[in-house]
Amino acid sequence: MARPRCAPAARWGTLRVSAEREVLFIVARADNGCIARDGQVPWAIPEDLRRFKRLTLGKPMIMGRKTFDSLPGLLPDRRHIVLTRDPDWQADGAEVAHSAEDAIALAGASDFSVIGGAQVFALLADHATRWEVTAVHESVEGEVFLPDPAHAGWIEEGREARPAGVKWPAFDFVTLRRPGDSA
Repeated sequence: MARPRCAPAARWGTLRVSAEREVLFIVARADNGCIARDGQVPWAIPEDLRRFKRLTLGKPMIMGRKTFDSLPGLLPDRRHIVLTRDPDWQADGAEVAHSAEDAIALAGASDFSVIGGAQVFALLADHATRWEVTAVHESVEGEVFLPDPAHAGWIEEGREARPAGVKWPAFDFVTLRRPGDSA
């Protein structure tokens, strides 16, 4: 069995880098921290997918290569900035970055989203201005885990509980803001 990967217990954005734009971190996370199993998000919750679309539409999205590979294809009306260490990697419709600085430069001065995986969240943590977490109320076996940003001093600004469905567990939509930031 492969050893689960976990984002480092990093600062999770304790250093404020930029106040000029919104840098939105979006993740669905199980109660035990799991965010990926077999290279995919472990749930297909229709309301969560609609929320993801609403939050990312019209904005650049920064992601790791494995996150890009997990998508069903290019998502319409969004730029796909892919952070990878592989100097030869390329994909139609993807803008390739080989460092966090390159990815941020590609995003330009506009608001952007970071959509995963765990290493990319950790790498860009100091740039986050808001987390939008789908807190999925179950423990899931998987390979990629993410520490709870609320445990790193982020302030819960809102929570909307949702009941379990036939094919998915109960979950909450949680908005976290950096301490000292106003909405």
